[in-house]
Amino acid sequence: MPVWCCRCSLAGHFRNYSDTETEGEIFNSFVQYFGDNLGPKVKGMPLVEETSLLEDSSVTLPMVIIGNGPSGICLSYMLSGYRPYLSSEAIHPNTILHSKLEEARHLSIVDQDLEYLSEGLEGRSSNPVAVLFDTLLHPDADFGYESPSILHWKLEQHHYIPHLVLGKGPPGGAWHNMEGSMLTISFGNWMELPGLQFKDWISSKRRNLKGDRVMPEEIARYYKHYVKVMGLQKNFRENTYITSVSRLYRDQGDNGSQDRDISTKHLQNQKSKFIKRNWEIRGYQRIAGGSHVPFCLFAENVALATGTLDSPAHLEVEGEEFPFVFHSMPEFGAAINKGKLCGRVDPVLIVGSGLTAADAVLCAYNNNIPVIHVFRRRVTDPSLIFKQLPKKLYPEYHKVYHMMCSQSYSADSGPLSDYTSFPEHRVLSFKADMKCILQSVSGLKKIFKLSAAVILIGSHPNLSFLKEQGCYLGRNSSQPITCKGNPVEVDAYTYECVKEANLFALGPLVGDNFVRFLKGGALGVTRCLATRQKKKQHLFVQRGGGDGVA
Repeated sequence: MPVWCCRCSLAGHFRNYSDTETEGEIFNSFVQYFGDNLGPKVKGMPLVEETSLLEDSSVTLPMVIIGNGPSGICLSYMLSGYRPYLSSEAIHPNTILHSKLEEARHLSIVDQDLEYLSEGLEGRSSNPVAVLFDTLLHPDADFGYESPSILHWKLEQHHYIPHLVLGKGPPGGAWHNMEGSMLTISFGNWMELPGLQFKDWISSKRRNLKGDRVMPEEIARYYKHYVKVMGLQKNFRENTYITSVSRLYRDQGDNGSQDRDISTKHLQNQKSKFIKRNWEIRGYQRIAGGSHVPFCLFAENVALATGTLDSPAHLEVEGEEFPFVFHSMPEFGAAINKGKLCGRVDPVLIVGSGLTAADAVLCAYNNNIPVIHVFRRRVTDPSLIFKQLPKKLYPEYHKVYHMMCSQSYSADSGPLSDYTSFPEHRVLSFKADMKCILQSVSGLKKIFKLSAAVILIGSHPNLSFLKEQGCYLGRNSSQPITCKGNPVEVDAYTYECVKEANLFALGPLVGDNFVRFLKGGALGVTRCLATRQKKKQHLFVQRGGGDGVA
């Protein structure tokens, strides 16, 4: 079992260190790798059992992962010591990549040069490691092939890096909250995580899977089962809510001073005076009975794996706060299930041109609810997602797109039908009498009576626990973080935030919405931490002498 050392027990051993490493970092790393061989001094230190709750603030963890969706699960899997190797019989269809892999066949992918392996690869992600890992797990997937992975996985427990994964609900994150009646965009096998094929799991549930799309609830159950079958439960804490993540600093001139949070202004004025220390993570955990138990954790590194579904985007127009205006599919679905919209002659207004808006159109259409579909783009816009989906695989979405093109509003078209699209229109306002005002690109205004409105124009991550709501981490620091327009800016190969050392981001936060590609973030982060751990070991051995403990 890995050892977590209380930092208060270590403080006395390292008062004379003058570098910028934390007092516990090097020692914790050494303990982790060499365990009981460190002798009675280490054995006598208080330990934290893997079943402990979050109240013990004396522990400094090497990593805390915020978010327990597929990004957080995959990172936990790799930090737990699972390592990918090139399979003995495998031949990658990319001959250049295969030649590179053969050069270091004896090494795990984590221990290889990811920049070298990624060079020249192309795929549907802007992150090179994401493209690399995807082509290793799903060779030639974009060409329609279902080739097996060329990797095999080994559990090497000496590579375990202690960590916690904090999530609001069960493992699987937002997948547990998605609309259950819709199918996933990706194929089932593209949603799987390393080491457990989705088709094998789904077949055990007595359902055949032929590379087709699946229900979100099936994916959610798969992720929850994955954490259990891979032995990752000890790293996961459910029902946790983060209120702040802040960097601690120490005054260089006072070796005996305590870590503390420094205001941004004070830090800027006297930047050279302070040494960066660990992260402090504060929050609370909901327990049985509904009560909240506050906690405070310390970590050398933090990984943001929160996804981007926390806060639905708003139009920011007058009347958007009225109760008949919804901002998510679950809200809309709940209203239909409760019978609130049945028998209404007034249409539902659906705003948005993405797949979630299309889901809402289908949901209303299938429940005989008339639809006014408003979106700002032209129906011929080449960036519309419908143009990127094969018709045979996604017939329901192409049905919506066909209606968008063929059933658009015109002054000569007479009364509204069961579905009417309004391309190049925007909502000006909502009124208390359940009316809305639309405006065309030419400036013409129209007023319609509604039964409800559903605004589905994207969403933003909730990074309120970070300073400046996390905006300073984005490529444009003056704007909120968004998956497409303003993702978190990270190093292309380590996923470490460019503007904040020891803070990592992966998944939708860095532009990887599809599970296929978010797994690359776990590879990049794991390699980064493993490389740094090795350097710390080497440094500690050099300083500590023969037995390593002074």
